[in-house]
Amino acid sequence: MSQTIDKERAIRSIVSSAVKSYANGFSTRHLAEVDDENGVINMKKHNVFIAALGPEIQYYSALARSLDSSLGNMLESMAISIASLHYEVSQHVEGTLYKEQTDYIAELLEQYKRSHNRRTPKLEDYQGISQMHGTAETKRHESDYYLLDEETGMHYLIELKIGGDLDNKKARSEKEALLEQYCILTNRLGEERVKILFATAYNRYGEGKPWTQGRVRQFFCNEELCISRDFWNLVCKSDRGYDIVIDEYNKNAHYINEALDEIKKAYLPNS
Repeated sequence: MSQTIDKERAIRSIVSSAVKSYANGFSTRHLAEVDDENGVINMKKHNVFIAALGPEIQYYSALARSLDSSLGNMLESMAISIASLHYEVSQHVEGTLYKEQTDYIAELLEQYKRSHNRRTPKLEDYQGISQMHGTAETKRHESDYYLLDEETGMHYLIELKIGGDLDNKKARSEKEALLEQYCILTNRLGEERVKILFATAYNRYGEGKPWTQGRVRQFFCNEELCISRDFWNLVCKSDRGYDIVIDEYNKNAHYINEALDEIKKAYLPNS
């Protein structure tokens, strides 16, 4: 029981610290740019189509974009810190990859991508790929999250998109990179010890609802989806991980609201 309590305290401490640090940094950055014409918010003045709508729209449109982007970066960093409590965390994979494997991956992805007779992704599509040997090369890939659970021996290759947005132009290349990393690891470890996951920090369709985004489903099967609660439970290595993270975030969200109020007073003093 005490070990569980200590784990929860550690997770809460990371979340609390991350939110407070983020709020302070976000406020400091934008307050420092109040008189800077090239600052993130002031640059909107040069967009005559936004400026014509008035200073409040100009302010909120710039602030919302900055908030969304920087908050996503904070959540990614926070997740890595939490995962480091329970896993060996790396952000690259390097090792032997065979030409026969890259050729098969390219063919497979084309079948996922084509408009007619499109192939639906399944885990079985790449089972046995570690047996495809021949011309070898050494390759290195940068990875969002590569987690090793030393207790179970499982390796997780995770592509994290905070809100789940998978760019149309990058979807194929991102699955390709994951499959190549999978091959590099399974060539050494065996396929039963490696999992590919597409993860999100929240469910844009509502917590607990099916993930139906077409671009993601075009390249990832059900077993590869790690959405919202599943993602936080995984990085926290707890079936209460999501609840702990969200509860602690909510307790500290007022720091971000206070930072936003401070920024608003500086940019819109008469509102």
